[in-house]
Amino acid sequence: MSFGHGLGKIPPSDEFVTGIAGLGFPAPHLFAWLAGLAEFAGGLLLAAGLLTRFASLSIFVTMFVAAFVAHGPDSFEVKELALLYMFVAIAFFLAGAGDWSIDGFVRRKQARESDN
Repeated sequence: MSFGHGLGKIPPSDEFVTGIAGLGFPAPHLFAWLAGLAEFAGGLLLAAGLLTRFASLSIFVTMFVAAFVAHGPDSFEVKELALLYMFVAIAFFLAGAGDWSIDGFVRRKQARESDN
């Protein structure tokens, strides 16, 4: 997600900003930045297991817009990847980070400190 989709959107190109404007967003430059950061930073955070629920929520919102707004009238094959990322983001949001994540490490450390 980060390098395959997000890195090319930071900074957002004029074409991407124009595409966002065409979707009817009020501040297209801002929303283009938010989409690019959600894909790039959200993907990195999710891979590291840091701020997992926040990262997965930002990816979910971005992929929802991609699948149902940007590619709304397109065929399933066009929106398939956005839907896949969207459902994976839902799974991470519901499950949270695992034990081997940074979130898991922080959670264990906080539990040890509260036991003392």
